[in-house]
Amino acid sequence: MKRQKRDRLERAQSRGYQAGLVGKTKECCPYQEADIKAQWLGGWRNAVDDRITFFGGK
Repeated sequence: MKRQKRDRLERAQSRGYQAGLVGKTKECCPYQEADIKAQWLGGWRNAVDDRITFFGGK
């Protein structure tokens, strides 16, 4: 049971990261559940930071 939940959270984080890399806004988060949404947003924030750091924000 815990592994399935962890996989869901990891998947949400990964999808958020991908969304951030392509320039989607945080309002594009498809999740409503608080913990999953937090993971997605965390991935999104990491991607935005990486994009700014490595690509100059473009």
